Amino acid sequence: MNEDREVLKLVGARIRALRKERGYSQESLGEKGGFHFSYIGQIERGEKNVSLVNLAKIAESLDVNLIQLFAYVEEQFHFTESEIVIQEIVAMLREASPDSIHLVKNVIREILK
Repeated sequence: MNEDREVLKLVGARIRALRKERGYSQESLGEKGGFHFSYIGQIERGEKNVSLVNLAKIAESLDVNLIQLFAYVEEQFHFTESEIVIQEIVAMLREASPDSIHLVKNVIREILK
């Protein structure tokens, strides 16, 4: 049962981090997803066992893929340092322009030759 609560807290913390990165309040995120701001707060504190359907709505409201709500797993599964760096690079690329992404691809291709 304690492990269940830990998962809820990790997902909630991830949602809070993504919300804050985007400059959303709990109220604005709730409005985007069709939820009351207090429900968002309960999710972020790990107090609510949120359904997959609601998680999908929250992910859409945050403009992320559903899988990104579970990015906390690196802490739980002890990814290697290289895997964590790759995740960080991917996160940066998600925010980059198409031209920047193309440039990064070419640089990486040259480095790995």
